[in-house]
Order: sequence, then C-alpha cells, then structure tokens
Amino acid sequence: MKIRKDKLYTLSFFLSPMLIIVVLFYLIPLVLTVYISFTGMKNWNIERYMHDFVGFYNYQRLFHMFKYDPTFKAVVLTTIVFVGITLIINVFGGLGLALATFFMSERPGNIYRLLWLLPRMSPIAVYSLVWYYFFHGSEIGTLNSILLKLGLISEPIPFGQIIPWGAWSIIIFVNGLVGVSFGMIVFTSALNQIPKEIVIAARVDGASGWQISKRILFPMMKWHFLYVLTWQFLSLLTTYPHLFLLVEWDLVNRDYGTTLALYVFNTAFGRGEQEQGLAAAAAVILSILGIIGGVITLKVLEFEKMIKKPRGEIE
Repeated sequence: MKIRKDKLYTLSFFLSPMLIIVVLFYLIPLVLTVYISFTGMKNWNIERYMHDFVGFYNYQRLFHMFKYDPTFKAVVLTTIVFVGITLIINVFGGLGLALATFFMSERPGNIYRLLWLLPRMSPIAVYSLVWYYFFHGSEIGTLNSILLKLGLISEPIPFGQIIPWGAWSIIIFVNGLVGVSFGMIVFTSALNQIPKEIVIAARVDGASGWQISKRILFPMMKWHFLYVLTWQFLSLLTTYPHLFLLVEWDLVNRDYGTTLALYVFNTAFGRGEQEQGLAAAAAVILSILGIIGGVITLKVLEFEKMIKKPRGEIE
C-alpha cells in the first residue's frame, strides 16, 4: 500500500502536534530517566552527580535489596498483590455494574451509575480522608466505633497495621472503589452501542439476563474488555497518590502499604536523603514490567485478530 507524497505531507501536518507532545513529554523524560538510572545522583545535586556514571550499580543495589532487604521484599510483594487483586475488582466490578444498570430502567440506572462515580469525582485528599477516619485504629474510627457499640470487639483494632492482609485490604478497597467506575463507564458505553432489538428479541425468546450477557453482550464487548484490562493494569502499576496519603497518615503499615511506584516517589522526593539514581532504576524496571504485562495482555486476548482492515482504499 503506497501513500502519495501530498497525502503523506497532509498526514504529517495533522500528526505533527501530537508527535511533538509525545517527544517532549514522554520520549525525552524516558531517555532522561534511563540516563539518571546509570548515575549516582542524590538530593537533586545535578551539577555534582549528573556526570557521575556508575553503570549498573543502582540495578545491582535493587537486586541485592530484593534478595536481602525484608522492607524491599514487602514492597515487591505488595505491588504484586495490589495490582493483581485490584485489577480483578476494577475490571469485573466495572463489568458487573455496567450489566446491572443495563438491565435497569433508564432513570434508576443513571442514578446508580452517578453514585459509583462519586469516588472518582472527589478530590484525592478528601476521598482518602474519608477512609482514613473510617478505618482509623482507635475509637474515632467509624468502623471501630460501630463494632464497639455492637459489642463485637472489646477494644479498637488497628486494621491497617495488621500485616500483611490488614494493610493490603485497605489499599485495595480504597483504590478499587475509584477504579471500578472507569470500567463501568467504558462497558456502559459499549452496551449502549449494541442494538436494542437483539436484546429484545432474545427476551421474547425467553432468554434470561445471564444467557443474554453470555451469548450476546460479552462477545460484542471483547474489544472494550481488552482496553479496560490493559489500561487498568498499566494505571495500577504506576498509581500511588491514595497510597501515599494513607501511608503518610500512618493508617496503613509503611512497608505493606507501599508499592513500587510509591517507593520510586519516596526515594526520589521523600524525606531525608533522596536518591534519584536508585529511584530512576526502579522506575525503569517498573516501565519494563508495564511493557511486558501490556504485550502479554494483548497477545492473550488476541489483539491482532480484532484489528480489521479499512473498507475504503488509501491512495
């Protein structure tokens, strides 16, 4: 397939703004991050450390920490558990909400969807503060207060300090409530594109809601399922704002409430000595994991088969 020169110039003209943005805000920072990971940069002392080339020393440190440092092991384990479980909640929770509201009448369905969007519409600090007071490990915590009044416990439980599952449960719950609304919106949009006549005909033939979902709706939403799964995986791998606040406020255990993305942030910008070289090395590993995970997801769900050639011809 050949593209005429004038067509090529036209395409280049319209694509150039996006290409410039990608180069400026994605490619150059990525190259700089990789470069810094091979330096011994500390405390943002660029003049002293920018040319202090240390080779793979930062990567060797990370590998050594993974083998012998229990704190870093907890960070890696927390990342795996957090991304894995929250991803399942976000994707299948969003799908379940979209299907539930699809079979409702329009008005209650819209109200139900709006309620689930509230966590995403709330500012991160406000939303985190709500759950800080809900799970607080003293009498001021809402959950502890309810359990004490019901006589189910005799003294407050520090939920977030119970390791590992107490801390993991809270960070998964808080992020899951936010993430599930994204999947709900995408799947709802997909469901609304499916002709109503097909669903009505299935209803007339006596098909149940589950049969309609399994035989008609799920196969027609494969593309959207792939998109939500890939997007949520990459998003969870790099998210940290809610975790940062919950850890900073001591609601959850510092080791088992910290993912690799939050470790990168704390190492580069946290308190005490800041090690940008080490943080950049961890960020590069995080990026590689994201690329590998994204490619595997696309391969498993057969992304190539979903791509169709355009019906028209490009001259």
